[in-house]
Amino acid sequence: MKIAVSAAGPSLEDVVDPRFGRCACFLIINPDTLDVEVLDNSGRQLSGGAGVDAAQRVADRGATHVLTGTCGPNAQKVLSAAGVRIVDGCSGTVREAVLNFRAAPVASAQQPPVGASTGPEAPSSAAVRAPGTGRSGNPAGLGSGRGMGRGGGRGMGRGCGMGAGRRGQGGNSGRRSG
Repeated sequence: MKIAVSAAGPSLEDVVDPRFGRCACFLIINPDTLDVEVLDNSGRQLSGGAGVDAAQRVADRGATHVLTGTCGPNAQKVLSAAGVRIVDGCSGTVREAVLNFRAAPVASAQQPPVGASTGPEAPSSAAVRAPGTGRSGNPAGLGSGRGMGRGGGRGMGRGCGMGAGRRGQGGNSGRRSG
């Protein structure tokens, strides 16, 4: 087993970088011996596709698990296609994250129950995504977004909501005729 950890630096004492695709480097670690291989994240400066590039490089190194703060949807797709499990919500030092993961291998190898709380306090209670599954948390990809698009979550898009009945916009004027 090899674990890839998004890290802020090349040592086990550096902190887990919360950004998978934009981290400084990845530490490829054997969790039994804590042998470390440092993989520089050369794609972190890309204007787009940093997560996909990082995911491909980690998968090419033979990682079976990724410990990180957050992993974007495109990187998640690449990792899932390669059979790599993702453990989101990790924090603390790389050593702590690996030791917490190693202490609870059964919990880290399973998908949390639907509706379970997945907090960032430790990798063992962090969200784990098995290859081929959706993002952790809400099932079926239903997010908890605030609807901050054009309508601000109020149904104000084209021809919907409060603007549809105004004069000169193709709708009725809001008055009854006849």
